[in-house]
Amino acid sequence: MRSLLTRISGLLLMPVLLLACAAKMHQAGEIELSNVKRVARVTGKPLEGENLPDPNNTSEKYDVGGTDLGIMWDMGNNKTGIFFGDTNGKDFKPQKGGGNGSNWRSNVLGFSSDNELEDGLTLDSMSLDEQGRAREICAGAAANPVPSDYYTSIPTGAVHAGGADYVHYMNIYKWEAPKGRWLTHFSSLYASYNGGANWVREADVTFKADSRFSQVCYAKKDGYVYMLGTLSGRGSGAWLARFREKDILNLANYEYWNGNQDKWVKGDENAATEVIPAPVGEASLLYHEKYKRWIIAYIYDFHHDANPVVKRHALVYRSAKTLTGPWSNIKLITTAKEYPGLYSPYMHPLKNKGDKIYFTMSLWQPYNVFLMSADINIK
Repeated sequence: MRSLLTRISGLLLMPVLLLACAAKMHQAGEIELSNVKRVARVTGKPLEGENLPDPNNTSEKYDVGGTDLGIMWDMGNNKTGIFFGDTNGKDFKPQKGGGNGSNWRSNVLGFSSDNELEDGLTLDSMSLDEQGRAREICAGAAANPVPSDYYTSIPTGAVHAGGADYVHYMNIYKWEAPKGRWLTHFSSLYASYNGGANWVREADVTFKADSRFSQVCYAKKDGYVYMLGTLSGRGSGAWLARFREKDILNLANYEYWNGNQDKWVKGDENAATEVIPAPVGEASLLYHEKYKRWIIAYIYDFHHDANPVVKRHALVYRSAKTLTGPWSNIKLITTAKEYPGLYSPYMHPLKNKGDKIYFTMSLWQPYNVFLMSADINIK
């Protein structure tokens, strides 16, 4: 009888032990992305022979023929905001790549409530001018021309904080500079206090040209907005800051992570120490609720790595249990061999609970934005 009871107890305990073992492996493992696919076109119009869903027809509907980026953020109420970069009109020629065509705008903005992304990302609308064309939000050279000094205002990250929406942007006057840099006058914020309808610059939050937060990506957790930043360009490492949502316009209350002291330092950007090594290009940040991991995805420019992971441009990612690290080794999403001219992976903020993530990817030659997907797991 005792032997039988022992066997029964062992059988009853086995599922519990298996679950505990699986939980331990889940806790110890690292994020793995696989089965990377191009799902659909987000902007522009299809190329000859292209066989991808095209739900938006932005060229004809919004005069967005060529554009890039596709920075997404959660605006609340199941609504996603999407910022795009330098944009040209419907006469844009994709064979020539970026920077051709009429009606140049430094940035444009779309909105989407589409969270069923298997067949593409549908835009509900874009922010329009009086002629019904997508309008510039962060003022750049199109709005304020300076004959001796070209400049454009490029979004880098966006967030909903304290009931308002904010976009961080960099004001660039030179794209090609040494050490993977883009040269800026400054970086700053625009804010919308009415759900993205109108935007105003918040000049109190201005980062200097050599700031470690010239480009940023945002994510929210536990009452804080976290901000990973880099120098402008694709050659630097990344630094970490945080602030309460209510303090987004108060730079004095920003806190910067100092790994040497193992603490947050208030009000002193120079105290920030590197949390992710160079080179880190334009990036997005996501906390995955199912796998309890932070994920950063970014463009990797091998020219600025002393020991290149791959000798091509690539989209890469790292993961971590905590934002302060340690972060995993760099891992490939995909490379320019599969998608020539690729850059700017921006993860969809509402797709953080399942076994698949979605992100936008820009391609230079057609100079447009595409929706991508990848399976996610822990190994």
